[in-house]
Amino acid sequence: MRIPTILPAALFAAMLLTTGAAQAQTSSQHMDNGAQKMMNSADTTFAMKAAQGGIAEVKLGQLAVEKASNPDVKAFGQRMLDDHTKANDELKSIAAKEGMTLPADMNAKDQAEYDKLSKLSGPDFDKAYMKNMVKDHEGEVKEFQTEANHGKDPQLKSFASATLPILQSHLQMAKDTEAKVGK
Repeated sequence: MRIPTILPAALFAAMLLTTGAAQAQTSSQHMDNGAQKMMNSADTTFAMKAAQGGIAEVKLGQLAVEKASNPDVKAFGQRMLDDHTKANDELKSIAAKEGMTLPADMNAKDQAEYDKLSKLSGPDFDKAYMKNMVKDHEGEVKEFQTEANHGKDPQLKSFASATLPILQSHLQMAKDTEAKVGK
């Protein structure tokens, strides 16, 4: 007759474990859905791309300072190094306040471009680097314009609005410098 006493206790314990596991699963699913929404938001996508692009601009700028043969290309590289380091720091600060973790390195496409440029020298480097800078800044201007106009996160939207004129000036400088070194 002890079996009926143990059986309800075992069933009760199993119910508690199942209920606790279900609550934990529901809680983790809720957190996963929230994290997933954040990761899928246009603002987060913008921040991730801006961080990777900014890192690439700094590294490519360093490369230009070291390898460029034309003084205008070298000066442009230094400007990229200075301006994008500042912008990267601002973006990191915003991301930290928002609890976002930004990429710490370039994406594969930018790394491949860096590797390609690092093998060039003289006028070949200057032309290829400036061609890349025009193309990159055309894309960046569009992305920052979109965030400035349509962003939902006020801090990222403000960052994009404040950075956009700098990127527009970079694009014009890149076009002017590319014209000087030839395409």
